[in-house]
Amino acid sequence: MDKQTEIELQAAAFRRLQKHLMEDRTDVQNIDMMNLAGFCRNCLSRWYQEAANEKGIEMGKDEARQIFYGMTMDEWKANYQTDASPEKQAAFKVAFEENVEKKD
Repeated sequence: MDKQTEIELQAAAFRRLQKHLMEDRTDVQNIDMMNLAGFCRNCLSRWYQEAANEKGIEMGKDEARQIFYGMTMDEWKANYQTDASPEKQAAFKVAFEENVEKKD
């Protein structure tokens, strides 16, 4: 497979993952994703931001999230985010430390 085809397939897979998370499974909470998989929608938007910044494209966290989510974080939270139990919040703290803070 040539490099351009590989890039196009990777981009298509990313777009499908984004659609799945943003349209098909809005019921799945970011905290649950982070606790189970070590990443969430916010991580995906941060990776998008980091890729843009590496290419010399100025992009902040809020802008990247709005591009990935297709709306502001306030809109996403109002429409889809539910309250997390203290147990989920404690597990998130550990997952965040293990998967985000140690990599920064």
